[in-house]
Amino acid sequence: MATAEVTLIPIGREGAGLSDILAEVARHLASQERVTFEMRAMGTELEGDVHDILTLVGEIQEIPLMLGLPRVYTVLKLDNRVDRDQGLGEKVEAVEQHLREGETELPGPATPPE
Repeated sequence: MATAEVTLIPIGREGAGLSDILAEVARHLASQERVTFEMRAMGTELEGDVHDILTLVGEIQEIPLMLGLPRVYTVLKLDNRVDRDQGLGEKVEAVEQHLREGETELPGPATPPE
């Protein structure tokens, strides 16, 4: 299973608001069953087969263009782990487990070079 995060940045309209466009993206995500997703404030997390994720990203990045915008900048981070099945929840749980066990010490502030 692969995990990903995608951020769409529609370009070419007046104003800074994008919630109406992202609502259309959310409708498209909800209408499909290949990839699970969770929309967040700064991007959307995806979980599924690599091919399905890449196909879905291709579909959603077209939505702003279909709505009349001349350009969309898409940022995709993709993690394709094949040695074990690890979804988004398991990734977070692994970090939380280390914190509960006290195995992880956070480093202090970086010291600037002299």
